[in-house]
Amino acid sequence: MTIKRPAAKTKKLPICRAVMPGIIQCDLDEVGGVKGLKKHLPPKKSIGKISAIYHALSDPVRLTILYLLNVQPLCVCVIKDCIGIAGSKLSYHLSIMKEGGLIDSEQQGNWIIYQITEKGKKYADEIA
Repeated sequence: MTIKRPAAKTKKLPICRAVMPGIIQCDLDEVGGVKGLKKHLPPKKSIGKISAIYHALSDPVRLTILYLLNVQPLCVCVIKDCIGIAGSKLSYHLSIMKEGGLIDSEQQGNWIIYQITEKGKKYADEIA
């Protein structure tokens, strides 16, 4: 024998568990609530690109590389000598910077030459 239970009543939970300050609630209402506020966010793809740039700029080694490449294009061996880190670590940092669009590379025979991009120059000049 199956016991029939009454349907559970769904209770709408408030946006915040605590009472919001009046000015916040008023401003939130003006933009259309949480749904309206979310419409003001950039697309996730744009946020991902911005995040990659700031990630690339968040390390002292990568900033040093950016400044070196802002002077002139360089091969890995020169960057390695200037910074004094292992080749595997340098490769890791260079790949993060490439993902962020701050640097680019070009194969020239047996050499890979790294150069700063326009985006990289913009950030190097802003930070300096």
